[in-house]
Amino acid sequence: MTHDATEKTPPPAAAAGVADFSTSRLEAFSDGVFAIAITLLVLDLNVPDPGGLDGQSLASALAHQWPAYFAYLVSFLVIGIIWINHHAMCALARRVDRPTLFANLVLLLTVSVIPFPTRLLATYLTARHADAHTAAAVYAATMVAMSAAFSLLFLSFTRDARTLHTPIPAEAKRAARRRFGIGGVCYLAALGLAFVSPVAMLATHAVVALYYCFDQLAPARSTR
Repeated sequence: MTHDATEKTPPPAAAAGVADFSTSRLEAFSDGVFAIAITLLVLDLNVPDPGGLDGQSLASALAHQWPAYFAYLVSFLVIGIIWINHHAMCALARRVDRPTLFANLVLLLTVSVIPFPTRLLATYLTARHADAHTAAAVYAATMVAMSAAFSLLFLSFTRDARTLHTPIPAEAKRAARRRFGIGGVCYLAALGLAFVSPVAMLATHAVVALYYCFDQLAPARSTR
């Protein structure tokens, strides 16, 4: 019996039992979610109504909205840094499997919801005591969930050396996990700080975002 000459041999990854999914669609879909989430943040910056100024100047009305500007800047920075580190993580892999696709969806779930706690916090940051703490706690809890989801995605990306461009040594993995772990502890600390000072909590998230500006995946990528 002759074989069809057009029959194709499965790629090495599939033959070895590794799910054969390209990273390109994962990145394209993720980029779309990041772009929408980061754009939605600006909708919370309102133009003061001329009829509602009640005798105050436009400059004064704009200054009164500082919580919205502060929350916008911090959340924009957070989503922007997530996107940068997500891109860097995708660069480690040549293929992805189904668990990684689901882990990526969990991260996108947390990213897509960030505009809601941002608006909540901007509205209640300077409100009465209990409401401000509640809004701050919701914001901080969202960031804790996002941090956990990103760590889960990193573990999923790096757990199978066959899906990577180059296998990552165990020590490099541990170093990257330690770096993410430090950020995770800071997010948990910020959650506790939400019940003490909502403004300080938001400032802490700005500092954590700046920490993640540094390449947390450098130990893993340096082995390539």
